Amino acid sequence: MAVQAHATAKYVRTSAQKAGLVMDLIRGRDVNAALATLKFARKGVARDIEKVLRSAIANATQKEGFGGDVERLFVNACYADQGPSQKRIRPAPMGRAFRIVKRTAHLTVKVAEKPLKISVEAHEGGAKKRARGASPKPRAARAAKAGAKTGAKTMAKKKTTAKSRATAATE
Repeated sequence: MAVQAHATAKYVRTSAQKAGLVMDLIRGRDVNAALATLKFARKGVARDIEKVLRSAIANATQKEGFGGDVERLFVNACYADQGPSQKRIRPAPMGRAFRIVKRTAHLTVKVAEKPLKISVEAHEGGAKKRARGASPKPRAARAAKAGAKTGAKTMAKKKTTAKSRATAATE
């Protein structure tokens, strides 16, 4: 089973929507590509997400069963949940007040280790298997392939029978 780890940063001073835009950039990527993307992202929350990602990588390396190769880790899931909002009041004209909502978010990044791919040929003695759910070859293609193999034999038989008929008729 592949190693999985996660890290969470709570009460980060950004909205969950803004953080989600940056997290969409790294979801599904390998960790090195994700770190490079976050380094050059032009959003302020990218620095916080980078810290969380580095923490998740460190957590994965400490897990039992980790292969030791950070190159095989990828961002399995990442999301931003809404945290509590701070409500503030801003004075407005004519004695009124406007409410300011200072939002927070909980950032979570999950990383997992890519499983090693075992080749089917080495595993099953060279027999190639069709992928599950893949449709078989069309009948025309199978017939053409079969006809190419048996067609030469059939033509040879027809020629010999025609020759034998012609010789039998002349005798």
